[in-house]
Amino acid sequence: MTKIRVGFGFDVHQLKEQHPFILGGVNLAHHSGSFGHSDADVLLHAICDALLGAANLRDIGYHFSNKDEKWKGISSLILLQHVMNLLNDKGWQIGNIDCMVCLEAPKINPHIPAMKINIAAAAGISEDDISIKATTNEQLGFIGREEGVVAYAVCLIEKT
Repeated sequence: MTKIRVGFGFDVHQLKEQHPFILGGVNLAHHSGSFGHSDADVLLHAICDALLGAANLRDIGYHFSNKDEKWKGISSLILLQHVMNLLNDKGWQIGNIDCMVCLEAPKINPHIPAMKINIAAAAGISEDDISIKATTNEQLGFIGREEGVVAYAVCLIEKT
């Protein structure tokens, strides 16, 4: 019998001028970037939370505290690899991941193939099992003012 679970993840980060903008493990050329304890990759953080939630393994902050210097500046691709180790230890495999990034700029569509390659490699799954989409906030709120970026992720995990 196959057991399946669905997980949901959300993350938000402030954008700061002259700061790197890492999204899906890709460094995007932009005047501002995500600010946080790690590399502040909002997309990977949402994916990690979706996977952890589906497996009933709490959340990203529980496993990778922003008070722990061990995680300071770390690539979120490494965090995703740690999450995959936790899932694999419990016998879970990813069925698929579906993501949405909400930001005004930069446009991420040209970078989605590279993001999918990075995520697939870190998670040990096929690029075909990853969907990344983007939308704007129609210039409304903190996203519209380019003060922050938000990502949502849903995943399906299975255990046979």
